[in-house]
Amino acid sequence: MGLFDALFRSSEILGIAEETLEFVLESSEETHPNEYMGFLRGTEANTLGLERDGLVITDILVVPGTESNSVSATVRTSMIPNDVKALGSIHSHPNGVVRPSSADLETFGRGSVHVIIGAPYRRSDWQAFDSQGEPTQLNVLDVELPESEEFFDFTQADIDEDMQWE
Repeated sequence: MGLFDALFRSSEILGIAEETLEFVLESSEETHPNEYMGFLRGTEANTLGLERDGLVITDILVVPGTESNSVSATVRTSMIPNDVKALGSIHSHPNGVVRPSSADLETFGRGSVHVIIGAPYRRSDWQAFDSQGEPTQLNVLDVELPESEEFFDFTQADIDEDMQWE
């Protein structure tokens, strides 16, 4: 997808891929007792076999240099890519509280959906919030994600096409 296409794609978030949710639950548990932190990225629903316009959260971007402890996760803002695919954030609360803190609310301005996962990191231990910190519905979608090998399946022509738009 070129930059022009990315700027004009549908911004409606239809949900999160089930496999992606399972990944963040496992990652949060593995990071415990420290917080887990990442950024949500989406894929056009029609490329995942859904006959709807919109985006499905399919990827979690963990920023290099993120520091975390049992009460916070800090991202080096200079390491966050200026990415048109960024939809919001996701992080864990090792204390199990699944609502945003005042510090969380300060970071919710970037993106339209933010997910908090609480210990013990079961399928029912998470909640999505809008940029104001209000709970919002985020459907879990059973979609087949592209194989990881397909992520690296591109040619020089693909790179040239993307560079043309920059």
